[in-house]
Formats: sequence, C-alpha cells, structure tokens
Amino acid sequence: MKMRIATTAKYSTLVLACLATLVPLVVMVLTAFKTKKDFATSGPLDLPTSFTTANFVEAFTRADMATAFVNTTIILLVSITGTIVIGTMAAYAIDRFDFRFKKVVVGLFLLATLVPGVTTQVATFQVVNSLGLYNTRLAPIALFMGTDIVSIYIFVQFMRSIPISLDEAATLDGANHFTIYRRVIFPLLKPAIATVVIIKGVAIYNEFYIPFLYMPSRQLGVISTSLFRFKGPLGTQWEVLSAGAIIVIIPTLLVFLALQRYIYNGLSAGATK
Repeated sequence: MKMRIATTAKYSTLVLACLATLVPLVVMVLTAFKTKKDFATSGPLDLPTSFTTANFVEAFTRADMATAFVNTTIILLVSITGTIVIGTMAAYAIDRFDFRFKKVVVGLFLLATLVPGVTTQVATFQVVNSLGLYNTRLAPIALFMGTDIVSIYIFVQFMRSIPISLDEAATLDGANHFTIYRRVIFPLLKPAIATVVIIKGVAIYNEFYIPFLYMPSRQLGVISTSLFRFKGPLGTQWEVLSAGAIIVIIPTLLVFLALQRYIYNGLSAGATK
C-alpha cells in the first residue's frame, strides 16, 4: 500500500512538473495565431477565434530577423569554435602537465564560476570599450570565448578517462605535445565536444544581456534583441512577440532533437569514466 502511494505521488509530481513546463509554451502558441482584437478579448488558454499567420510575417519582417539570424550564426560559430580550441587546450594542460601553482590555477578557475557576472560588468565594459570592440560582433565573441569555465571543466572531466599510456606511446613515436593533443587527445574528445557545442550553442543563441549591452546598433541585432523591438512604452505586442518567439525556438528545437543523444552520452561518459 505504501509503495502504491509513493508511486502515485511520484508520477503525480512528474505530471504537474510537465504541465508547469508546457503551459507557457501552449499559451505562446495560441497567442501567436490570434489577432490583436482576439488576444484582447480572450483568455490565455482560449483557442483563436480568428486564426491568422500574419503575426509570423510581421515578426520576421519588422524585427529584421533575417539579419538577426545572420549575426547570431556568425557569433555562434566563431564563439563555439574558439571555445572548443581554447577549452580543449586548457584542459589538456591542466590534466596532463604538472607545473608550479597548478592547484592555485584550478582553484582560480573554480572561483571564477562563483563570481556573478553582473558584478564585473563595469570593468568588463571598460575593457571592451578601450579595445575598440564596442558595437561590433567581436565584443560578444570575445566575451563568450573568454568566460566559459564550465566547458573547460567538462573537457577536464572527460580527459581524465583517456589513458595516459596513449600519450606515452605517441611520445615514443616522436610526437611532441602539440601533435599528441591534435592527433590523439582531440579526436577522443568528440563526445565532450558535442556536449559543449550543444550546451554552449543554446546559451549563446538565447543570450540577451551581452548583445543588448555591447551591440546596440540595429544592424548588429541578434534574434534575442530583435524580439525586444515589440516591447515599448505604449505596450507590448504579445501576439507578434509570441510568433517571433516560436520562429526563434524552432531551430533550437530541431538541433536539440537531432543531437540530444550526444548530450547524454557526453555527460555520462565524462561523469563515469
């Protein structure tokens, strides 16, 4: 009897959690197909009385989402590539080399993850501005590439599962450290790289604060800041904003469904080996 009650409570909790997650998405989808009048006179979960797709057209054209997708793609590809190169090299040095103050360096990496990013924004803005990167795509690229401590830890955890005997065998064949990294270590890090690509990619794709602060120009807008144009002092166009949000969600959803097994495989491999 107790086991049956516990099972019922467990699944009831899971159902409630799913509903809490799905309700905002359902409301957004319903709102996206409503007219302005329909949205003002109906409830959030009411079906559209005047089904329309004009909101999607308006969201795509008025928010200049074509340019936003191009800017987002450029920033995404460059940032992820830099994160993988820098992260794997840093993880290789941390895990394979013994050097003075190694524990201090690792501790500083851990300390950096505990510092809220908003507390350092004044100094960060001054550095970005002094380097002439303000209002350019290089500003978010530099920030995304240089502040990803979590990716380094993912690479370090996975690299510990790679036997050091492979390095030693390559050394006997005359390979230097860079050759070992490029031909031995890097190919074996593919599950961890896939995990970082997806996690980091989704984070960059959804990032609003950094592009909004460092790229105020309309021509440099990304998908997150382009949607902000439908919010103003005279009110928010929720039906158009919902349609734009769906347009933004679709690419992320497709990529996640196609590559989700790499996330689970990469995380479990790095945690268990």
